[in-house]
Amino acid sequence: MQSRPLFILAAIVCIATALTLPSALAQRPQPKPSTGRLERIDLPSRHIEQRPVDVWLPADYAERAGQGQRFQVLYMHDGQMLFDPTITMNQQSWHVDIALDQLMRSGRIPPTIVVGIWNRGEFRDAEYFPRKVLERLAPGKYKSTLESYMKQGARSDDYLRYLVDELKPMIDSRYATRREQESTFIMGSSRGAVLSVYAMSEYPQVFGGAAGLSVHWIGTFERNAAIPMATFAYLSKHLPDPAGHRLYLDRGSETLDALYGPSFEFGGEVIRERGYTDANYLERVFPGTDHSEKAWSARLDIPLLFLLAQPRP
Repeated sequence: MQSRPLFILAAIVCIATALTLPSALAQRPQPKPSTGRLERIDLPSRHIEQRPVDVWLPADYAERAGQGQRFQVLYMHDGQMLFDPTITMNQQSWHVDIALDQLMRSGRIPPTIVVGIWNRGEFRDAEYFPRKVLERLAPGKYKSTLESYMKQGARSDDYLRYLVDELKPMIDSRYATRREQESTFIMGSSRGAVLSVYAMSEYPQVFGGAAGLSVHWIGTFERNAAIPMATFAYLSKHLPDPAGHRLYLDRGSETLDALYGPSFEFGGEVIRERGYTDANYLERVFPGTDHSEKAWSARLDIPLLFLLAQPRP
């Protein structure tokens, strides 16, 4: 059983650091990237409550788009944590703009834009925990614990409908995107990591790849078998055909990530039994790293390169 300080740290990080109400979200300053530029989208939805969406464009986006080039699209959860540490509660960010800029300038990945969808603070659990996994849990401690986190009930399917039915069509109409499945990707950390795998499993025709950093298979803040087993039972039936899909997962070894070892290893076995190989599945363990944006930023080039680089013939 983990100590209370670790529980508190895990709770703070997994809530994703940001904001609690839509009105508070709207009042927050727009992040300022170190390179490229951000455009803010406020898209009303019939599926979920409105929240800011920040679209990151490379510095040469206008020039390339004017020449007829089109861009891959990476959708990322916890959008307020991606670009600018000066506006986050822990003064950390993923620095996605810096990592992508370096990879594109070196020619290692094709032109790519990022769509960062902000979370809703205390409603993050409701929107990020896979509903169809929750439905597989037998009544008991873990199901009741998860339901107690979800202040509006399980909303992950609604969140994904928003991404697929409302947000993606707007992005594709407004920007010079490559709209096909093999050019559309999704990424997150912790609960957002699990949600990304769920998104690709629910919409394999939309997302050609998913990446999850510090993947939170355990679902709560203690080791358990019930939630990972329910998750893997779902994935064993619904993880998409590896042909045409790529999947990256990792974990650290400190703070909350110290609890992930057994579920991470078993999850990898489930994924490989679905037919994923080294050609389309990469899992990594980073000893000595914790559950934080600083840690994810330090290794971000690895999942970005695996996910976004053009596959070899």
